[in-house]
Amino acid sequence: MVPAIRADRARLARVVTLAAVIVVLDQITKLIALSRLILGTPVTLVDGFLALTLVMNPGLAFGLLAGIPASWRWVVGLLSLVALVAIGLIFGGAVGNLIDRTRFSAVVDFVDVYVRDWHWPAFNVADSAITVGVAALALVVVFERSPSARA
Repeated sequence: MVPAIRADRARLARVVTLAAVIVVLDQITKLIALSRLILGTPVTLVDGFLALTLVMNPGLAFGLLAGIPASWRWVVGLLSLVALVAIGLIFGGAVGNLIDRTRFSAVVDFVDVYVRDWHWPAFNVADSAITVGVAALALVVVFERSPSARA
């Protein structure tokens, strides 16, 4: 196998491994919290600064959209799915371009959009995925703000 491809696979394996470790740690710590903490009862770790308090959050990260009516909770799931897809697009695009940089010391761009003499910078599938992913994440951020946060 070509050394550059082997190195790219090793990097990707480390990223996927890190993601898997985070998922496992997240689920283990949640199981411990569910088994040892009482809902809504703080356990002080550093007085006046840090406590462990079990909360069941129906919203997004840090309680965003937690106050929406139960009949609209599907929106939270949809936004979470959009964020996951967006991150996948960004991650995949970044890896695709990183492979090019490792192999060629440059990114292979080949889509040339133009009107007469005006040319958009050439791009590739990875660039498109990153752009769509960032746009989707931006939409999630805009729409995840609770109505009270907008006031």
